[in-house]
Amino acid sequence: MMAMDIRNGNLDVNGVVLAGGLSRRMGGGDKSLALLGGRPMIARALDCLARQVGSIVINANGDHQRFADLDYEVVADTVEGHAGPLAGILAGMRWSCKNSPRTRFIVSAAADTPFLPDDLVAKLSNKAGESTIVLAKSGGRIHPVAGLWPVALVDDLDTYLKRGGNRKVLAFIDNYTLATVSFPMKLSDSLDPFFNVNTPEDLAKAEELLLEVVR
Repeated sequence: MMAMDIRNGNLDVNGVVLAGGLSRRMGGGDKSLALLGGRPMIARALDCLARQVGSIVINANGDHQRFADLDYEVVADTVEGHAGPLAGILAGMRWSCKNSPRTRFIVSAAADTPFLPDDLVAKLSNKAGESTIVLAKSGGRIHPVAGLWPVALVDDLDTYLKRGGNRKVLAFIDNYTLATVSFPMKLSDSLDPFFNVNTPEDLAKAEELLLEVVR
């Protein structure tokens, strides 16, 4: 199947980069702003998605000014209590509905995944449907935060989160059709494109991998 042109084709997609985590394993603070190759880690995820979507927004809580140098709008969770990635996806949906009401989908990615595939949105979009959520997969593992979401589910997601209970991404998806897309490893199978930085040791490893990527 031929990949479609996301920015100018028949399927409009906006992006949300999720930076709302508490970064406990990094010792607190803003993990997404940790420097990787001399740049904030989140900037690498933003750069990759910006080439693939119509518009993009950052989801983060607290003082938005700390992201001012990135020159992207920042939206906070609309659900209280650190409700996790689903709250960030909901915030992205709400932002898209307000600013781009004809856009039918958003794609989500974590701020701590600096090696995202350049064809992420195109491949996910090829399995899109009005009630189908499409998640990325690599190395036999599903990545719940890297996915394509129909904006039509915005009210369902809002209701689900406000009801409380299990706020894990896959628990919400159980109510809908799920499709997955497998992505190959990079660098001769040594780099998962969804490698995420959770600890200082992960950040050091990412620095090593970055040197290989830019060769």
